[in-house]
Amino acid sequence: MIAEDEPLLAEDLRQALARAWPELQIAAMVGDGLSAARQALALQPDVLFFDIRMPGQSGLEAAAELADAWPEAQPFPILVFVTAYDQYAMDAFEAQAVDYLLKPVQPERLARSVQRLRELLAQRTVAPAGAALAQALEQLRHLAGATAPAAEPPLQMIQAGVGTQIQMVPVHDVVYFEAADKYVRVLTASHEYLVRTPLKELLPRLDAEEFWQVHRGTVVRAAAIANAQRDEAGRLWLQLRERAEKLAVSRLYAQRFKAM
Repeated sequence: MIAEDEPLLAEDLRQALARAWPELQIAAMVGDGLSAARQALALQPDVLFFDIRMPGQSGLEAAAELADAWPEAQPFPILVFVTAYDQYAMDAFEAQAVDYLLKPVQPERLARSVQRLRELLAQRTVAPAGAALAQALEQLRHLAGATAPAAEPPLQMIQAGVGTQIQMVPVHDVVYFEAADKYVRVLTASHEYLVRTPLKELLPRLDAEEFWQVHRGTVVRAAAIANAQRDEAGRLWLQLRERAEKLAVSRLYAQRFKAM
């Protein structure tokens, strides 16, 4: 499956793959991150070509969402990220042994990628299904940190518009942040506020020791967590000290919650 928001580049990649790998069947071509995760879950392809920058979700975010929903009995797709020249991102991919292609895709580089993909697919016939998912999760955890924007000074105060007022909310009063449509919900022990700043922009401004990302759209203050529990399906949920609701933990961040 190919996920690329630029139709001409998507078609160029499809044609290049047809020449380099004639046996390959393209199951779908999609143009945004949300559709990419949804279609990949439905089609369960062997290989995913994900553009890094797409509307709605980045390729990394779409891959993380897909990994969270993927059935454990099925081998997780091999990921190939397609990116414009970004040495920092490329170094991160190479460090985690994740394949990538530079735009515009060159035939020689694609041929090497195809050879590697063939070898990886051949190895999967003897590897347990869960091994591919575990490896992908480990790679995505490292890539999420390695390709994050440079940190700004730690945020001390949230400025939330409430009617005609700007409510000043100390960051240490926040229990958790949750992405919601075009807003981010800011929840304290007794109040809820809405801010327009995207969660991906807030996250680098938060102290990583104090606030833990536990889901693509949820960041929680670690000291506000009372316990972590698994349900009958094996999903992890957080019970909070100061609020009644429980928060879901995605597979990508479940490794935070292990006994010392």
